[in-house]
Amino acid sequence: MQSQLQSVAVVPWWRVGVMWFVVGGLGVVVAGSFALAVTAVSGADIVVTESMPTGRPGRTQANTPAVQGRNHAATPPVVSR
Repeated sequence: MQSQLQSVAVVPWWRVGVMWFVVGGLGVVVAGSFALAVTAVSGADIVVTESMPTGRPGRTQANTPAVQGRNHAATPPVVSR
């Protein structure tokens, strides 16, 4: 019994189409991430460090407890006659 070996043509790596899908896909992801980073850094908004006053001296919106702020927002305004 003789075995016959089939000769397979050796193709250079740059001629394999699937390799270009893998490398091309990774390249697109890397290029997109750099573009996103440049957009994020160049178009960044300024940081707001001031807090908004609530009307009371010494108190700011950031210092108002959450429950008190929620209850105040839920109560209807007082109508004086």
